[in-house]
Amino acid sequence: MRVRDLGIVIGSGRPGANNAITDVAGVRVGHTTLIRGDGRLVVGEGPVRTGVTVVVPHDGDIRTEPLFAGCHTLNGNGELTGLEWLRESGLLTSPIALTNTHSVGVVRDALVAHAARSHDPEASFWSLPVVGETYDGTLNDINGFHVKSQHLDQALADAAGGPVEEGGVGGGTGMICHEFKGGIGTASRVVGDELGGWTVGVLVQANYGRRALLRIDGVPVGREIPTTDVPSPYPGSRPALAEAGSIIIIVATDAPLLPHQCDRLAQRAGLGLGRSGGYGMTSSGDLFICFATGNRGLPTAEIDVRGGRLHDARFVVDQALDPLFEATVDATEEAIANALVAAETMVGRDGTTAHALPHDRLIEVMARYGRATAAAG
Repeated sequence: MRVRDLGIVIGSGRPGANNAITDVAGVRVGHTTLIRGDGRLVVGEGPVRTGVTVVVPHDGDIRTEPLFAGCHTLNGNGELTGLEWLRESGLLTSPIALTNTHSVGVVRDALVAHAARSHDPEASFWSLPVVGETYDGTLNDINGFHVKSQHLDQALADAAGGPVEEGGVGGGTGMICHEFKGGIGTASRVVGDELGGWTVGVLVQANYGRRALLRIDGVPVGREIPTTDVPSPYPGSRPALAEAGSIIIIVATDAPLLPHQCDRLAQRAGLGLGRSGGYGMTSSGDLFICFATGNRGLPTAEIDVRGGRLHDARFVVDQALDPLFEATVDATEEAIANALVAAETMVGRDGTTAHALPHDRLIEVMARYGRATAAAG
């Protein structure tokens, strides 16, 4: 279930065929979801509510065919590895993986190992892959370190184009958003042919926010469905946990952008987050990355620079970026809403329950504020 299935339309732009990041040609998404055990927390045994999500940027070898990329930090209480080299070089050279806070290291190492296996063992090799995290310890045995290297391999093997599974799956399995069950969400926009015809896709791992701040298409849904009606997973003695979560946002486009332009698109993802009620709180990790496939065929590290080789690149003039900015903002807002609508109620460690955003209540609230919904006709 997604927001458009409920008749809720965010923005005026046109989604791609799947309304997903995979509408950018060549982009694939894979998940490994780990759910087992119930009851009291026993560190190392469970309950387990976690996983890995991977975004593969194109259908070639990203290490030998890198893409121009950029990033933005709204608030830095989080981790997205590899960003220093990405900022320095302007290139993305690995798939992007998402997991829980304490499993970043093993997933990063698994991405290195995966790349190394496909490399000439006699040649030199190095890798600085991109791995992001949000905290799932409210529902998951996060200190049990249940994510293993084979789970990253499985997510890569299962990565595919087309529709993307959303909600409590992959890296989003144990995540909470605005005190409802959260997780993975995605959306896309296609700008008009007269504006370039480019596609922008967004994928989020949403794990942030106080209930009262949640807005969907401008409607104060969180105030209308308060924690007195649908309980928060956080005890009353720990309300600050609602602000301590984070979000990772991945933006992809087939527009031919330069690295500084990718930075600019990544920055605009924060406006979609702000529309949804994310304010970049001090204890939140709000980290965004953007890659552009429109200049595929960039030279690899193996070229003989002594030969003075040059490489041509196309780019959208800065003054023509506004439609891509709007597409990024709208797709980010809708991806967050999709994560909430797709997620199902989950009971985790110690019986902690993250309730799903109730669809009937959401439709009723949206109709009352004059938004078109399936129920309202």
